[in-house]
Amino acid sequence: MNTSIVGRNIDLTEAIKNYAESAFESIKKYNLDIISANIVIRDNKKGGTFTVEFVINVKDKHTVVITQNDKDVYAAIDLALERAKKNLRRYADKLKDHNHESLKEIEESSQSSSEANDEESEFVPMELKLYKPLDFDEAKMILEESDENFLVFNDNDGNTRVICKLDNGKYGLY
Repeated sequence: MNTSIVGRNIDLTEAIKNYAESAFESIKKYNLDIISANIVIRDNKKGGTFTVEFVINVKDKHTVVITQNDKDVYAAIDLALERAKKNLRRYADKLKDHNHESLKEIEESSQSSSEANDEESEFVPMELKLYKPLDFDEAKMILEESDENFLVFNDNDGNTRVICKLDNGKYGLY
């Protein structure tokens, strides 16, 4: 990883340089392919504040740019570092959560698992019955005739509704 610390309108002391270099060490823990990391520290003489800018180039990702202003250089570095860590952690988690299998491996694994589970499948293919829209009285009558506790149906307006038998003998409509 190429690193650089640059000061604009400010003379960087050894303490500031060492503090900024320790920031580089803390972003290495995410095991990302970081190509380069740069820190630019500016003294905004008019406002009496410092601006710290982290520019981190990660392989296969766009450049991460974090800018932070504060009255204290060390506080600005800390805040920018925390924001950069958060961004890199999210990216590392995203990479870790995705399975990087090729399409060929996925097809082979699905074929082998489907062959092994053909006889013992939990799901049985069923024909879908397309129903006409029902009004509430028809849905209630169908539910009364069946042993089910609820019925999902489409009403005349095209909305999906649920009618259910309640404990007190009445019906609930959702």
